[in-house]
Amino acid sequence: MNLNPLLQALDLQEDAARALAGDLRTQIDTLQAQLREAELRLEHLAITRTTITGLADRIPVQSPDPSGLELPEHPDYPRILAVFNDATGTLRARDICQVLDFELLPKHIERTRAKMKRLVTLGILTEAEPGTFSKKQ
Repeated sequence: MNLNPLLQALDLQEDAARALAGDLRTQIDTLQAQLREAELRLEHLAITRTTITGLADRIPVQSPDPSGLELPEHPDYPRILAVFNDATGTLRARDICQVLDFELLPKHIERTRAKMKRLVTLGILTEAEPGTFSKKQ
């Protein structure tokens, strides 16, 4: 009986198993490195949380707006009010868009107008005529 073909087939299977084992070891090394990075990130985040909560009592409480009104949570509202603080007279939504460097597209003008109407509802602005707004005295 000739064992050479059987031994050659066995060699091929051993080579394949070694190659698979080598690939898996490489993957394990990569995953271990990624795990170390993730654990280090978690540690840094935990330190940051501890630091922030430890300092929370030292942060001064912001005093409310002297007018007693709170602006809606959108970055455009303070910017719109800043334009009115620098302006004399009435402004239109288009004027605000120009000052704030918004494109003068109808959608931007209408969004700005809606925000100005909201400020009228909150009692911060007044609308003298339809579409013209001024800061409430």
